[in-house]
Amino acid sequence: MKKWMFLLLALFVGQMAYAQTQQFQLSSHILDISTGSPAAGVKIALLQQEANGSWKAIDEKFTDANGRIKDFLPQKGTPHRGIYKLVFFTKPYFEKQNVPSFFPFVEVVFELKDDAHYHIPITLSPYGYSTYRGS
Repeated sequence: MKKWMFLLLALFVGQMAYAQTQQFQLSSHILDISTGSPAAGVKIALLQQEANGSWKAIDEKFTDANGRIKDFLPQKGTPHRGIYKLVFFTKPYFEKQNVPSFFPFVEVVFELKDDAHYHIPITLSPYGYSTYRGS
């Protein structure tokens, strides 16, 4: 009986911790296809388009060892609808590797239409890039 009570208590505490985990609406990832590796340490800026067409800086982060940023736009009960732009600062990444490149930065503009999670990754090489809406 004690084992069952302990198991139920552990399950309840685990569910509470999961329920309190902060959720984010936007994430990104960079895969360097010239090396087949994640692009770590790349600065990515997030901007939102204002009603007058200008861009407002929202956040700025660096990709982790796996080339990811998982925590743009905390979900606080209010969806972040609107037009956004991610700016991937690629030139310093390639300079650190002594690799010449063509694009000093990559801008990806997209629209958040609901409160779903959006994943905006890029595949990158010194002379090209591609993007898509991931999951």
